[in-house]
Amino acid sequence: MLSDHDHRLLKLIQQDCRLTPEELAIQTGLTVENITHKIREWEDQNVIVQYRPLINWERAGHESVSALIDVKVLPQRGYGFDKIARRLQKFPEIKAVYLMSGGYDLSLLIEGRTMQEVALFVAEKLAPLEHIQSTTTHFVLRRYKQDGIELISGDEAPQRLMISP
Repeated sequence: MLSDHDHRLLKLIQQDCRLTPEELAIQTGLTVENITHKIREWEDQNVIVQYRPLINWERAGHESVSALIDVKVLPQRGYGFDKIARRLQKFPEIKAVYLMSGGYDLSLLIEGRTMQEVALFVAEKLAPLEHIQSTTTHFVLRRYKQDGIELISGDEAPQRLMISP
């Protein structure tokens, strides 16, 4: 169980992993040694899995397509959701795999260069897999917020195409 100090420290690291132990000590009141020890421990335990920036690829001018795929699975004895999820996470196109409650079993985040590339992945690689009953694809049209960070600020004017009479 995390203490309040540990929780606050992890939240600060999540918000900006570039903060030094000295900066974190100022914000938390913990010692630099304690923070350094905690971070090393969390890295060893896979609590902190990776340090990475959040890139707004649309602003960077990189064209890509993301899709959320709802997957219904045929339950089989001895072949549970975890086994299917572990198999799916091996595909490089799949960026995230979530076990869901509700109308479908798994939710996948897939990225590709084009909508056709994503659709072909679903049709040729995902849907034919054993234990996959059905899929539903939802293409992401625009990202407004990701990982708690606003990618489009409120003062930006929406860009709409002009409709001429």
